Amino acid sequence: MSYIIPIDRNQYRISSLEDIIGKENPVRIIDALVEKIVYDNKEYFNKKQNKTEVGRPEYHPTVMLKLYLYGYFNGINSSRKIEIETKRNVEVNWLIGCLTPD
Repeated sequence: MSYIIPIDRNQYRISSLEDIIGKENPVRIIDALVEKIVYDNKEYFNKKQNKTEVGRPEYHPTVMLKLYLYGYFNGINSSRKIEIETKRNVEVNWLIGCLTPD
């Protein structure tokens, strides 16, 4: 009897997140919705950069809105659980561009 063999974990594999996320995946709706909101309200999402800011730069509001909506639609209401999702969930990685806000 033969078995299906898993791929070698040490083998480098080239694939994109776009190939992994299906065309009917709900995260595409969240992405399109937020992009439409941002496009219609550019004055709220584009702030002037302050050259004297100290410390780590902040995440763009669109990224945080996408992450918040993903958590809301999936019943995740804890910021710590959403943080865990950013590190292990392929859908979230696609949605926010592999960022991991903490």
